[in-house]
Parts: sequence; C-alpha cells; structure tokens
Amino acid sequence: MIKRILFFLAAILVVFAVSYLSHNYTITAKEIQLSISLLGVYLFHVIAATIVYLIVEFVADKMPNQAGYAYLASIFLKIGFFVLVLQASVFSNEQLTKPERFSLVIPLFLFLIIEAIAVSKLLNSK
Repeated sequence: MIKRILFFLAAILVVFAVSYLSHNYTITAKEIQLSISLLGVYLFHVIAATIVYLIVEFVADKMPNQAGYAYLASIFLKIGFFVLVLQASVFSNEQLTKPERFSLVIPLFLFLIIEAIAVSKLLNSK
C-alpha cells in the first residue's frame, strides 16, 4: 500500500513539474496574460488528485467492494471544490479567453487521466 502511494506521488509530481513548466513556458513565450493563476490551478489538481487517490486507497483496503463508489464520490467533490476555490477568478469574468479556457481544461484532464489510471490499477489488483 505504501509503495503504491509513493509511486503515485512520484508520478503526480513528475507530471506536475513537466506539464506546469512547459505550459508556463508556452504562455510566457507567447506573452499571454491570464486572469487566473496557472500555478494555483496546477497545485489544486495535484493536491486534489493525491487526496482522491488516498481516499480510494484506504477505502479499498477496508471495503474493497465500495472503492469504486468512493472514487466516484470523491471526483464529484473535487469538481465542487474546484468551483468553490477558483470561483472568484474563473466566474468573475464574463467571458474567458481561449488560452484561459485551455489553462483550466488541460490540467483538469491531465490529472484526471492519471488518477483514473492509478485507481483502475488499484481496483484491478484488489
């Protein structure tokens, strides 16, 4: 269990470093101004993905049949907290620009895919 958690944390941190640095480089190279904090969006997804995986890991350890439901519930909570935390910066603008939309969607799908792969491997091993 500890080995899987540490491997997941390492994978998440590597993906965070590579994707954030390349995304930030692209944004600064094209001199695009974002009204949202790119680092804040990435850090939210890193923390949320880690918490979701830990919840599923502990539920799968105690109640393996309920781990899928725990994953589903935690994904809905993650989206809800995303809206709450970034509500002021995301919903204050009437219209988000294309780079701002991509800066919100790219980390969301990137970390969601990594989460889903890790949880599916966990559930298949149980």
